[in-house]
Amino acid sequence: MYLTWFDSNSWLIELADQRILLDPWLVDDLAFGNAKWFFRGYRQQDRAIPENIDLILLSQGLEDHAHPPTLKALDKSIPVVGSPAAAKVVRALGFQNVTALDHGETNLFGERLEIQATVGSPVGPTAKENGYVLKDVRQGTSLYYEPHGYHPTDLSPGTIDVVLTPMMDLSIPPGLPVIKGMQSAADLAEAVQPQVMVPTSAGGDIEFSGLLAKVLRATGSPVELQAKLVAAGLATQIIEPKPGDRCNVPLKLPVR
Repeated sequence: MYLTWFDSNSWLIELADQRILLDPWLVDDLAFGNAKWFFRGYRQQDRAIPENIDLILLSQGLEDHAHPPTLKALDKSIPVVGSPAAAKVVRALGFQNVTALDHGETNLFGERLEIQATVGSPVGPTAKENGYVLKDVRQGTSLYYEPHGYHPTDLSPGTIDVVLTPMMDLSIPPGLPVIKGMQSAADLAEAVQPQVMVPTSAGGDIEFSGLLAKVLRATGSPVELQAKLVAAGLATQIIEPKPGDRCNVPLKLPVR
């Protein structure tokens, strides 16, 4: 399994002989409803669009996960799997092969990649946004992703090898959670006992401005979380890829 992080929640996942572009924001600015005065995310230089994408996977329909400028730049013949809200966005942009997954539904892609939608963040327009469990059905390796720290309670120990989850808390005063990181990630590690955890939702090379950016408060870090896992006697390893680097995730093949 290989992971390439493109800042925020944008990833290229190489699993089950597929190149999966997850929640891509690669070009142009991010603004909710085009209100840059309220919130703007930007880079000094756009990311290059990865080549040979087999699948686009979208967890939410909001702009920071289904980013319209990036989606417009992608080949509309690439298959898309997403939450119902995300599916609506990409269909309106002209994508031709779109599969919407509700919670608990499963899609087999390319005969080898199993995609299961799990309960996700309640912040989307439909309150039915997704997390995902991705599994290589031949090799048995698996990855779980949810970008806001809202995890289902039915993930069993030993069934997930890699977890992509936030490891910091992001809140709006007086403590309204936007992202649940530290404790949520620690609870997930204890429940699932993955081999590896990888932080998502961090800024990477992105800069932020606007009214919302000024009031957001971030606490916690992967270093703090690793210390909590060690103290709890868990062998889970936290790795932190650098933006743009292709990371070979160190895994022992599962025996299940």
